[in-house]
Amino acid sequence: MFPDIAFIGCGNMGCSLIGGLLASGHPADAIHGAEPDAAKREALEQSFGIHLYADNHSAISQAAAVVLAVKPQVLQAIIEPLAADLRTQQPLLLSVAAGIPITALQRWLAASLAVVRAMPNTPALIQTGMTGLYASPEVAPAQRQLADNILKSVGATVWLDDEALLDVVTAISGSGPAYFFLFIEALAEAGEQLGLDADTARQLALQTGYGATRMAIEADAAPAILRERVTSPGGTTAAALAEFDRGNLRTLVRKAATAAKQRAAEMAETFGNN
Repeated sequence: MFPDIAFIGCGNMGCSLIGGLLASGHPADAIHGAEPDAAKREALEQSFGIHLYADNHSAISQAAAVVLAVKPQVLQAIIEPLAADLRTQQPLLLSVAAGIPITALQRWLAASLAVVRAMPNTPALIQTGMTGLYASPEVAPAQRQLADNILKSVGATVWLDDEALLDVVTAISGSGPAYFFLFIEALAEAGEQLGLDADTARQLALQTGYGATRMAIEADAAPAILRERVTSPGGTTAAALAEFDRGNLRTLVRKAATAAKQRAAEMAETFGNN
């Protein structure tokens, strides 16, 4: 018996989770979504075969879990009208709205409901995501497993014991894809400046990034060991890495992650105190 899962918000992240659930074997009949636009609702029904409704109340009426996949700045306005229904039904609330703390959600609902916060990243769109999760004390073991199953349908998961660490997850994996995209851009640009055509430089940078990441995931050795294995003393790789050291790459990465973490905390303070 599969639990009914309702989605409030069927944008990119909501649709990626719906697609992941269907691909993992969750039946379409047990997935519900709300979409007020009739044309978009019809398109979603044709794409996924799930139950779609024009209003949020109908979408959540049978749900064991309600996935809140909306922008953080509109979450309060969306969830407060559902408070009475949610207090009656007592579903798991799974929030992927960045920066909204559990205390804010429970305050808006006027109840201490079971809430799991999730911080996925954009590779979830192609089922290779990374998600950090934190559960409120009200979350039962079965609800925790349900949340894990939902997010594992689009990638890997890691559970945290401290909600504040979700800001660190945001800084490392939430924003992290952009860091890798930037490095790929920079490597391809360097190739062009050294004489390659743009397409060749881009292909070399992309495939090298893909291959190196796969090796790091699949190898038994740590990334530092893998780096040492491809760095011959006095060779070309050693020369390049020496330049990274002279530019304080590690310090720069640490500063960038710290800035992202601080901004995540600021956003949580802003949105959560509305």
